[in-house]
Amino acid sequence: MNQNTSVDDSFVRTRAALHAVAEHVLAAARYRATGRIGLTVAPGGFGTPPFGDEGRTIAVDGTDLVVSVGLGDGTPGAEVTRAPLRTLAAAAALAGLPAPGGPAEIYRLNTPCDPDAPLAVDAGAARRIGDWYALGDAALRRWRTEIPDDEPTAVTLWPEHADVAIRAADINYGASPGDEYLARPYLYVGPPAPPPASPEGFWNAPFGAYLTWDKVHSVADAVDFFRQGRRLVRG
Repeated sequence: MNQNTSVDDSFVRTRAALHAVAEHVLAAARYRATGRIGLTVAPGGFGTPPFGDEGRTIAVDGTDLVVSVGLGDGTPGAEVTRAPLRTLAAAAALAGLPAPGGPAEIYRLNTPCDPDAPLAVDAGAARRIGDWYALGDAALRRWRTEIPDDEPTAVTLWPEHADVAIRAADINYGASPGDEYLARPYLYVGPPAPPPASPEGFWNAPFGAYLTWDKVHSVADAVDFFRQGRRLVRG
């Protein structure tokens, strides 16, 4: 994946808007129905796993919110409604929520909930974020198959930080679209603290190590990064 080294203001605004939708609409809807908040990478972005008797899914695809209602047997896709992301209030209404609002009783929310504020979602930036999630998801799924003895968790997109991640043998592996710590999207390896010393200088962050997206050109590159982190943790 070839990406610019830096990100512009439209990318940062889009990332913040999509993060707000993840917390205040998608995670809110899934939590209201199931008591769970985890999301998943989906075509063009991210969404909920199917939930409820009708197999409902709610997803962000580029600049749109897509609600799919299933056949009543847990199979999604019988009825699909799509609308541009305009405001959190409009997105919540389409998702079947009485109002937007993340599950604050579960964790400290990281985005504001302003129901009627316009969502600044740029199509190009949304596409780049969706592509990054897809690469991270594919890499984590491949990495899981290499380390079954580490008992890796399922690949999950967590609404708290909008990162897609797994945990395996006390090590966190993931792909972030960027945050306050680092504006650019990045991969990370988070070992038990403090990070172990290494002659390679691999550990470059308080949480462990990161590799920015301009250095990641393929799923294989991402898996190599995860593999190196695990090797160094294990000594």
